[in-house]
Amino acid sequence: MKESSKIFLFLLLVLLCTINTFSQSAHPEPETLAIGSKAPDFNLQGVDGKLYRLKDFSEAEVLVIIFSCNHCPTAQAYEDRIITLARDYKPKGVAVVMISSSSAKGLNLSELGYSDMGDSFEEMKMRAEDKGFMFPYLYDGDEQKAALAYGPVATPHCFVFDSNRVLCYAGRVDGSEKPGTGKGDDIRNAIDAVLAGKPVINPVTKVFGCSIKWSWKDEYTKKLYKQWSELPVTLEEIDVEGIKELIKNTSSDKLRLINIWATWCGPCITEFSDFVIIDRMYRGRTFEFISVSADKPGKKEEVLKFLKTKEASNKNYIFNKDDIYQMIEAVDPEWRGGLPYTLIVEPGGKIIYKEQNTIDPRELKKIIVDNKYIGRYY
Repeated sequence: MKESSKIFLFLLLVLLCTINTFSQSAHPEPETLAIGSKAPDFNLQGVDGKLYRLKDFSEAEVLVIIFSCNHCPTAQAYEDRIITLARDYKPKGVAVVMISSSSAKGLNLSELGYSDMGDSFEEMKMRAEDKGFMFPYLYDGDEQKAALAYGPVATPHCFVFDSNRVLCYAGRVDGSEKPGTGKGDDIRNAIDAVLAGKPVINPVTKVFGCSIKWSWKDEYTKKLYKQWSELPVTLEEIDVEGIKELIKNTSSDKLRLINIWATWCGPCITEFSDFVIIDRMYRGRTFEFISVSADKPGKKEEVLKFLKTKEASNKNYIFNKDDIYQMIEAVDPEWRGGLPYTLIVEPGGKIIYKEQNTIDPRELKKIIVDNKYIGRYY
């Protein structure tokens, strides 16, 4: 290599290292707002379509700002308590605001194993509707300015401000994560003290939950997705008895999602990516996704080629006989034979879902995560 080329490569390496260092230093971990600080302003869109600023809550005697999100199991575990808190204290002049600052860039599918939703603005709308939030739920996931200003450590992280918008409490809702075991004692005690004009006895408490998903911290997500893309994709033949064993689900302790499809079936092809997403969300739990191709055995190479384009590293089968009616009877005598056909089978063979049509991914995720073998909480 010429000396000039060596110098060029060295300078390029230095430049790349400098850019990387600058990028990291430009986004340091924010410090949590200190007790006695004034509430930083914000300008965020709510799930109701309105823009909210700090001044919009000027009439409140106490302002409670809670940083939370959709996907975190701890955040979900506290949702009902936060709803009750907002309802109980609204007549006392207390305003509750929830902000989601998690970035879609920093959140990967493996982190959604305890949820049916990610943290996009559209999914925030769905969660607010599902749970009946009666308080503003604001989106900060793009620029994350509010999170940088307030410095939440984990979700949920609560900030309680007095009528002058001076911070009086920063910390947890309570110390009991499991739903039904806590009543929001810590934050209620803080609010009661502020309403009474008294100092909060424990103004700072530690929090527990998922860390904020910062937009610039996406290295792990990129690495994980690359690993997934490199996993082997296989296709095995299966006979009638094998099909029956899949449906019985006696050899596994996992909730089993089975999709029967074919390469010539347009709806099957269209929805297959949704199954890959669902598999990547829940494969770390007691869950497995299995696909069964109804293509003729002679189409095995074509089926495998399609599966590889979808990076379907789950378990994949193709029925080994031309007589497809044998497979239909083995799967479900009530199945009329239309594709796609999807089932969810609990260990022991109890079928809790079956659909002869395309799936509703949102409905399917809720069924999976709410099942007793999976669950939303630790």
